[in-house]
Amino acid sequence: MSATVIARRIIATPGRNASDAWTVIVDLLAPKDGDARRELESIAGVATTLIADDAFADAAAVVTGSGPRVRIYCLYGDDAISGDNKNENNLAFTATEGDWKMSLPCPVDDLNWVQETLKKKSSRITARDMTTTVQDEGPEQNQDNDVSKTAVVNREAFFRS
Repeated sequence: MSATVIARRIIATPGRNASDAWTVIVDLLAPKDGDARRELESIAGVATTLIADDAFADAAAVVTGSGPRVRIYCLYGDDAISGDNKNENNLAFTATEGDWKMSLPCPVDDLNWVQETLKKKSSRITARDMTTTVQDEGPEQNQDNDVSKTAVVNREAFFRS
C-alpha cells in the first residue's frame, strides 16, 4: 500500500515574516487548542529561525501520524511576493492527532543546537540535515491535494447508460 502525501506551500519572506509563516503552519497542523498546538507553539523560536534561514525552501517539514503524511514547504523571494504557487488550504484532517511526529529541515551548521533545543521542548519534534531526504512509505501521491493531477477516468464506466 502506498502512502498518501499532501504538500502545502506557505508564503514566507518577504511576503510575510518567519513568525507569521510559523503561525500559518501551526494553524494548519493543529487548528484546535490542545497539547499538539502548545507543543508546536513552544518551538516557535527554533522554527522561525529555520524559516528565516530558508531551510523550508527545498526541504520540507514532514509530519507523520495517523493520517496522510504532510510536507510543509515555504515560498521565498519573488515566489513569496507573487504567491502563485502557494497552497495554504486547510487539511481535511488534523495532522497532529494521535501519535504524530514532525521532522524539521535544518542547515547542517545549526543542526546540533537545534536538535538539543528541540529535545528539551518536545519528544515528537526533531530536526534533520536539510540535505537529507525523508523517504515516504511509497510513491508520492496527490502532492498538492489536487485530484485533477492524478485522477484516472474509467471511460467504460463513465459512458455506461
